[in-house]
Amino acid sequence: MLHIVTDGAADMPTNWGEEYQIHTIPINIQFGEKTYLQFIDLDFDNFYEKVSETNTVPKTAQPSPHQFAEFYKNIAKEGDTILSIHVTSKLSGTYASAVIAAEELKDTFNIIPVDSAGGSLGLGFMCREARKMDRDGKSLEEIIAYIDGIKEKVQIILTLDTLEYARMSGRVGTFSAALASALNIKPIAVLHDGVVDMVDKVRTRKKAIKRVLEMGGELYQQEEVYLGVVHARDTQSAEHLLEEAKKIFNQKDVVLTDLSLSLATNFGPGTIGLVLYPAG
Repeated sequence: MLHIVTDGAADMPTNWGEEYQIHTIPINIQFGEKTYLQFIDLDFDNFYEKVSETNTVPKTAQPSPHQFAEFYKNIAKEGDTILSIHVTSKLSGTYASAVIAAEELKDTFNIIPVDSAGGSLGLGFMCREARKMDRDGKSLEEIIAYIDGIKEKVQIILTLDTLEYARMSGRVGTFSAALASALNIKPIAVLHDGVVDMVDKVRTRKKAIKRVLEMGGELYQQEEVYLGVVHARDTQSAEHLLEEAKKIFNQKDVVLTDLSLSLATNFGPGTIGLVLYPAG
């Protein structure tokens, strides 16, 4: 039996876990001295409430090798194969923890850690496609080759509504955040090739959404794509972005879901983004 494991940086609709048998190991979220496990004792609403109450953003930490080892042992039986697909190793130590745990348990399970070179819904799409291929009778080698082949093609383009969370997390200075707020500047960030880069900034939310769509269209307007929109506590803007995207792209599938807390920690509520990669 093939078990598919990912981590809390993967975004996907809530039903995918059960429908596609995708196991998610939670990230650790630290508010002061207390550590919470994502989605086990801290959900999206609790997270934003605590940020508002404390005026600070928490630190996030990858699952430890021990947490991974225990997680693997809880979901699998001796001799089983586990495909463990994780957030980019350039931004997190999650993949490294999985590698250590896989080595520790190599005599019990066949564990294959995979660095997705991305995250968010791009990582969610990879996990879903892995399961669909498994159900279609594809070999483990074919599944891994598919994931390796789409890594560099997955595009995640985000626009932030505020730089306040980035300021609190230390990503930008207070002056820069205040200036951006005063001028109503909306940064555009891209998660590609394993790293997040701020690539543009525009005035107003409307122009930011237009720019996100333009950037996606410059890459994949002609090809059939898997199309997704993610959001951090802004369903209305996300739905608007999705409707506009559907007019532009030749979509094989469309998904709308929440942005992971690991990204929302740095980008804040109001962040919305476009996720797409070729379906061919």
